[in-house]
Amino acid sequence: MNIVIANRQRTKRINSRWLKQIVQAIFSDLGIEEAELGINLVAAREMALINETFLQHEGSTDVITFDHSAAEFRTPESGHQLHGELFICVDDAIQQAKDFKTTWQAEVVRYVVHGVLHLLGHDDLKPHLRRRMKREENRLVRRLEARFSLAQLSRAGKIRA
Repeated sequence: MNIVIANRQRTKRINSRWLKQIVQAIFSDLGIEEAELGINLVAAREMALINETFLQHEGSTDVITFDHSAAEFRTPESGHQLHGELFICVDDAIQQAKDFKTTWQAEVVRYVVHGVLHLLGHDDLKPHLRRRMKREENRLVRRLEARFSLAQLSRAGKIRA
């Protein structure tokens, strides 16, 4: 397992070690045996540039997933390995946390889960697939919230599970 976290935003302090432990728990819950995952925490300005450059969509968004694995590993049923990169907008997490009455830390974790599910082959373009993916996303986020203090994502120092 190789998880690399790059914090390229200055809006919030992020405990990268704690986030890495959460990602390892996601992998464990999903039975992921091999992984190469880059997580880039960015501000809205950088996310808008990535969104426009690679997806031709205007403005910022919460999470963008780039799958670098071979096509045969992109089905939910064969998801024991993944290779990809996530771009997560912390500014969007802060705004959506207000909208959904949650914390920005929980939103960041939700975006990681969402991106990992995409890397495993889940799709959210059709309504029935979106519902299935959302159920799995919610299940995983609830498990993580029960196991980890997500508020610790914003704290440096000691890590307790």
